[in-house]
Amino acid sequence: MEDKEVLVKVEGLSKKFCKDLKTSLKYGVQDLFSNVRGNRNERLLRDKEFWAVKDVSFELRRGECLGLIGHNGAGKSTLLKILNGLIKPDAGKVTIKGRVGALIELGAGFNPILTGRENIFNNGAVLGFSRKEIGEKLEEIIDFAEIREFIDMPVQNFSSGMKVRLGFAVAAQMEPDVLIIDEVLAVGDVAFRMKCYNTITALLPKTAIIFVSHSMPQVSKISTSALLLRRGEVKSYSHNISNVINKYFIDTPTERKSVVTGNGKAKVLSKKLVHQAQADVRDEILIKKGNIIKLFLEMEIDSSVYEYGIRLIIYDNELKGIMEVNSLNEGIVFENGGNVQKLELEFTNPLNHGNYLITLIVIEVLKDGRIGERLLRQEGLFDFKSLNTQNGYESYIPISVSSSWNKIK
Repeated sequence: MEDKEVLVKVEGLSKKFCKDLKTSLKYGVQDLFSNVRGNRNERLLRDKEFWAVKDVSFELRRGECLGLIGHNGAGKSTLLKILNGLIKPDAGKVTIKGRVGALIELGAGFNPILTGRENIFNNGAVLGFSRKEIGEKLEEIIDFAEIREFIDMPVQNFSSGMKVRLGFAVAAQMEPDVLIIDEVLAVGDVAFRMKCYNTITALLPKTAIIFVSHSMPQVSKISTSALLLRRGEVKSYSHNISNVINKYFIDTPTERKSVVTGNGKAKVLSKKLVHQAQADVRDEILIKKGNIIKLFLEMEIDSSVYEYGIRLIIYDNELKGIMEVNSLNEGIVFENGGNVQKLELEFTNPLNHGNYLITLIVIEVLKDGRIGERLLRQEGLFDFKSLNTQNGYESYIPISVSSSWNKIK
């Protein structure tokens, strides 16, 4: 590829902030005079200062989408604001070729007292389009945003979803060379999000896109590369998106607090998770994919309960249920033969690399076979990390199955 195809080039970008307003104002005055004298000590931290972004470098070509990920406070929003020209970096260089469309904050770029129609013309003008060019796109923007009935109403009366739809419609339909999209798409409903992703896919061949999201399936769906920020610094940057996403999950703190709900007629007295030949480190449970997992439970069940069933639900890092072991689905119920119940469960770990949480649910089964009340729901019964070491390939999809392949001549 020729260098002229590079639309975004970021070199050694850094930005520092001060934690105290009064001190920040003092430093601002000092920097104003020191810059005039030519004394530029941008890279030296002073008291109460910290790096929001530190030595970030990457480049993005036309037809590429960079998935920018990181936990809250990692520096993503600061980086986007620098790229969009809203704040000035303390060090480094940003080169952007062409028109830039940005959707980085809910309602950003809108004048609340103007109507939706008037804001379309304002935003288009900021992107560098003439009134005639905006007028030619006006009907497409209104139709895409699905707010024709309210387009002449002041934007301050729009719902959050309406603002997102209008903002994305303007940014996408004007077909900028560089499109910056922050987490704001999470506000829209499912149908509109799918519409946005289809539009992004259509725009990608002629646009460079920077996409920020905490949803890893969304990032993996449209990105051609990924960059992981941690405390303002690049921890991973690669076209191997699965690898970057897995590093994001490794950085994710696991909530170990166990939350118990239910009608109080069941409680866990003791629990134990046993697995094959993988030593646990740093108080983490590490289980290889394909290994046998054994769960031992000792519970106290109220004598008024006749029979009960057990559900184990495994959640991923985004708290999405991705696997269930359910005795009721297998036609297995347990008779309450006494106050203390001892159970053993065994299953094979089918999970790819990642962090997972196990939730226990105990359900009453009535004498006529109907499902009764929930006796117990214990969130965070165990948390563990699954390791896929079979071929070195790390997938961001939680479960993959074995299959048989044959090449047909």
